[in-house]
This record gives sequence, C-alpha cells and structure tokens, in this order.
Amino acid sequence: MVGVTKPEECARTSKTYFNLGNEVNTRKKMGCFECCIKCLGGVPYASLVATILCFSGVALFCGCGHVALTGTVTILEQHFSTNTNDHALLSEVVQLMQYVIYGIASFFFLYGIILLAEGFYTTSAVKELHSEFKTTACGRCISGMFVFLTYVLGVAWLGVFGFSAVPVFMFYNIWSSCEVIKSLQSNATASGDQICVDIRQYGIIPWSASPGKACGSTLESICSTNEFYMSYHLFIVACAGAGATVIALIHFLMVLSSNWAYLKDASKMQVYQDIRAKEEQELQDIQTRSKEQLNSYT
Repeated sequence: MVGVTKPEECARTSKTYFNLGNEVNTRKKMGCFECCIKCLGGVPYASLVATILCFSGVALFCGCGHVALTGTVTILEQHFSTNTNDHALLSEVVQLMQYVIYGIASFFFLYGIILLAEGFYTTSAVKELHSEFKTTACGRCISGMFVFLTYVLGVAWLGVFGFSAVPVFMFYNIWSSCEVIKSLQSNATASGDQICVDIRQYGIIPWSASPGKACGSTLESICSTNEFYMSYHLFIVACAGAGATVIALIHFLMVLSSNWAYLKDASKMQVYQDIRAKEEQELQDIQTRSKEQLNSYT
C-alpha cells in the first residue's frame, strides 16, 4: 500500500501547527473569568456533594460514637456493675469497636477521595477539556467494580444505621423513666422509688452483675450526670451520621451508575469513530493510488 505523499504530509503538518497556534492564541485572549468558568465546568458537582456528605456522616459517626462508647462504659462501671469481672467482656468489645471505628474512618477517607477522583475523570466536561481522552475496557471494569463495592457498602451501612439506633433506644428509655420520676416528685402524688431500669435486660452485662438496676432517686442522679447527658446526645448524633453516610452512598451509587453508562456509550462511539477513520484513510489511499496511476499513464 502506497503511503501519504510528501506534499500532503507537509500540508497536514502545517495545518496541525496552525490549529495549535490558534488554540494558544485563544487561550491567551481568554480572560480570567472565562478560565474560571471553564474550570468550574469540569467539576463533578454530584460526586463532590456525595463526598462532602460521606465525610461528614462518617466523621460524626466515628467521633461521636467513640466518645459515647467511653461514656457508656463509665456509667456502667459506676452505677450498674461495680464488679470489674462482670463487665470485662463488655469493655473488650467496646475497645474492639473503637479500633473498628478508627479503621472505618481511615477507609472511608481514602474511598471518598478515590470516588471523587473517579468522578473527575468520568465527567463529560473533563472529556471536553481533554479531547484525546479515550475510554478503555480497564476503565469500564474499574467503574463497574466501584458500583458493586459501593452497593455492598451501602447495604452494610444500613445495618450500621440500625445497630446505632439500639443505644439511642436504651438511653431514651432511661431518660423517659427519669422524667416520670421528676413529674411524680413535682406533683407529690406518689413515690418514684418503684420506677426502675434494669440494664441486664438489654444483654450488655450478665444477670449476675450487681446491682444491675437503678431505681428512684438513684436513677434520677444517673440522668443528672454529665456522662449520661453527653453519651445520650452523642449516640443520637452518631445515628444521624450513619444515616447521612447511607444517603451519601446511595448518592454515590447513582453517580457511579450514570458514569458507567456514559463510559459504555462512549466506548461504542469510540469504536464507531475508529471504524470511520479507518474507512476514510482507506478511501484516501485509494484516491492517492488512482492519482499516481493516472499521472504515470499521462
């Protein structure tokens, strides 16, 4: 097959340099405002919002959950389980959960950054800035992997959200019992010594733990402590953070699914453009050979 002639090659090269020169001049003429608008157009706002929401939710869950667990152990040691051996297992579980919280915070910090970077590289506006961007089978597989992993993490965080509601329910029962005791004392209708809260029924300490329950004024004094007040509200915030993380992962899942579909369509368009370019090159080669044969006959 005969290649491209030297005059045509020179003309193509000069045309390329001319286009590059025009692009450079256009960028020079472009003001600061236009550059900012073009840069802002390349930001994946959906991925950015999901990343901020995910970071906020994980930070609230991990930070508040860590402090609330420590306060819960303090309350149990001082008021419900005076013997160290009775709550030794609970202390080990709480310590293990705190280590897990450290791991969750580190993992989601890295995972959020990776998903944000993936959103940048699959945004259509970025493809317009980099005209030579081409999708590959590896890129599509990575996007599909992120979709699957985000779906699994979303299901797991639904379980975490449900689990984080358990201590909120427990502390709410204690707080509501204290409010009933206060109302009885203010009305002077009956004594609140018969109102008790038995922590052993929740299964966090064994039935052999002593005293295991608190009644009347003792229960009211527990509700008045700083540890109870902080732990109760921190567990509520941690539960809200888990819910925010679930919403962020659902948001991520929608964004990743959209990006994966875009990459799939872009790959089909890329195959079509490659076939069309190949056909145009073959047609150009045929025309070049025909001109050379015609010149040789002439």
